Amino acid sequence: MEWSSAPTEKLRVNGAALEYACYGPAPSEAPTIVLLHEGLGCTALWRDFPSRLAERTGLGVLVYSRQGYGKSDPISLPRPLDFQTREALDVLPRVLDVTGVDRAILFGHSDGATIAAIYAGSVEDRRVRGLILEAPHFFTEPSGLASIAAAREAYESVDLKAKMAKYHLDPDGAFKGWNGAWLDPGFAAWNVAEVIDYIRVPILAIQGRQDQYGTMAQIEEIENRAYCPVDTLILDCEHAPHQESPEPVLDAVGEYCARLIRIEAAQVIPA
Repeated sequence: MEWSSAPTEKLRVNGAALEYACYGPAPSEAPTIVLLHEGLGCTALWRDFPSRLAERTGLGVLVYSRQGYGKSDPISLPRPLDFQTREALDVLPRVLDVTGVDRAILFGHSDGATIAAIYAGSVEDRRVRGLILEAPHFFTEPSGLASIAAAREAYESVDLKAKMAKYHLDPDGAFKGWNGAWLDPGFAAWNVAEVIDYIRVPILAIQGRQDQYGTMAQIEEIENRAYCPVDTLILDCEHAPHQESPEPVLDAVGEYCARLIRIEAAQVIPA
């Protein structure tokens, strides 16, 4: 694969072509922060955050669009209700394989944070050195489901579809795949919080106090269940702290990554 902010080819993962971009040093030169986007996100919708993250940390940054999003291959609807678990177990490790990332810090936003947590709590993968979970979901909440229902109305009657069409080859597949799964009656009982019990790498949890899709209960679940070190960053913003309050997020992530690298260096015993 091409380590570039504008690669000429897509990643081939499990038979699907996935859009991606890379910033900063390649995996052979430094650890890599792997960005996992939200339920309506994609590579382009991270905007300038990946490049700023690479500059702030000195680490590599890999961002990709999951299948059904951005310029990646489309999906067939409906999505299965365990789509986040499938992404975590079936796709994410293959992305690490094909990109050659062998020292990864997983940075997930919203659904992406859930995918990162599921992987770290389900698979013993020594490539994963840390987790940054921004606005994670481990269980459904009535207020979050109400916001997702409101998004469906905006998609059908306002201009959300036109906005999404600027970034997604198949805006209907991207929106309905996400919205349809979350609002399926069978999804109301969804709960993957058990994965937190098995995470063994340090966590940085980031949450906006005014997040319309999840409450502080999600962060409290991490704090109450985790056996690993947990740092939190709570900000006065909504669902996307990295966009709404970028400087505090960049500062916290920079400090977290630097600490991980110092700890790892201290654990290496010279020959």
